[in-house]
Amino acid sequence: MNKLYHRGFFVILVLVFSAVFFTLLSSLSGFIFVQKKAQLAKENQEKALHFAEAGLEYYKWFLAHNENDITNGTGLPGPYVHTVPDPEGGTVGSFSLDIDADIFCGAVSSIKIVSTGQTVAAPAYKRTVEATYVQPSVAEFSHIVDANVWAGSDRIINGPYHSNQGVRMDGTHNAKVSSGVESWTCTSSFGCSPASTKNGVFGSGGPQQLWEFPTPGVDFSGISVDLAQLKGFAVSSGVYLPPTGGQGYQVTFRNNGTVDVREVTGTALVWGYSTKNGWQRERSVITNTANVVNYAVPTNCPVVFAEDDIWLDGVVSGKAVIAAANISPQSIEPSIILNGNITYANAQGDGLTAIAESDILVGLQVPNIMDIRGVFIAQNGHFGRNHYSTSFLPSLYDPFATRAILNTTGSVVSKGRVGTKWTSGGVYVSGFNQRNDSFDQSLSITPPPFTPVTSQNYKLHLWKEVN
Repeated sequence: MNKLYHRGFFVILVLVFSAVFFTLLSSLSGFIFVQKKAQLAKENQEKALHFAEAGLEYYKWFLAHNENDITNGTGLPGPYVHTVPDPEGGTVGSFSLDIDADIFCGAVSSIKIVSTGQTVAAPAYKRTVEATYVQPSVAEFSHIVDANVWAGSDRIINGPYHSNQGVRMDGTHNAKVSSGVESWTCTSSFGCSPASTKNGVFGSGGPQQLWEFPTPGVDFSGISVDLAQLKGFAVSSGVYLPPTGGQGYQVTFRNNGTVDVREVTGTALVWGYSTKNGWQRERSVITNTANVVNYAVPTNCPVVFAEDDIWLDGVVSGKAVIAAANISPQSIEPSIILNGNITYANAQGDGLTAIAESDILVGLQVPNIMDIRGVFIAQNGHFGRNHYSTSFLPSLYDPFATRAILNTTGSVVSKGRVGTKWTSGGVYVSGFNQRNDSFDQSLSITPPPFTPVTSQNYKLHLWKEVN
């Protein structure tokens, strides 16, 4: 009886421990299975992300061979599905592309691509990424100059600064300062007396570890705007202003997407000095205009083109390009005079590119603290403000000879030497006492239409994953 009791007891223990063991084994197996399943899910999710990114890279390659084609070569609307081949045969996954673009006057400005990737093994696990492709443009720089240049100690520069010639940099900057030459002759006009040979970039500014020279130059003929094409767009779809036979036009942008245009019928004759022309009589101050005419700037082709000089100011809504040029074979090359503040109705979405066949000049009668936003291109002339002396100005304009601050947000592209401050013997005598320059990051990603590009190859911006 005792032996039977002990045998029964051990049988019960074996059964209990067996049940515990099998329970643990079953739980461990289940855990391993769940972990394996989760690992496979994670693996397929990561592969799906890589396939989605492969879609972006594929279309970058496609654009390099088919510029401005937003239909994947089909001429039909998307989405466009591509399989990812398995080296051992078959396919391992696919990506699907949805393509959109900013198109102005029928020309592509920027391309947005949404790419969704998935694997064959687990098509339910999809990952989607979105990116914008743009051709690099002059809007990525705070300045591009095709002449020797001197940035004074009062200058605060945010964004890349480049000259094809020599640079004297006495200002403070936070990005690369580059010169296209190894060395250059600095003359008294740039603060060197006697004249001496200097490095491509030199001066008391900095940080100097951001100075680079020589670097490849920017081809100004390559970034020149096709002004005849712009005129054609303005005539057919935008706002075209023919030659006045007189002074030109005052153009004021309005925050409702329109422009007020007045023919300039009277200007004051004052003396101004430029490095290019010396002392000369100029007509930068408006004294009288004709009645205003308001034009809507079409959002699908926002081109304003004047075959005459332009006095420019106002609040820009949306993206627009304005040009002053003479397409006829005459030798006259119109200029743009910045006549007041130029700002945006929406700081992150709006943009302006202003193109002058000759100069872009800051006028005499402007605000003491002046704000200008946009990409300013002096295609054959220079960007600057002339020197005005109270000795030669009518007393009415004496207070405007010197101004306090010029804030430029955007880009300056100038064929000739830039300058908005004048000194004599090291003493400030005319122009703006303080200059703050910042490139506009939003314009560097989605510039206004017809902003000159520095490369035909598309570049990826604003990558993000879409849930």
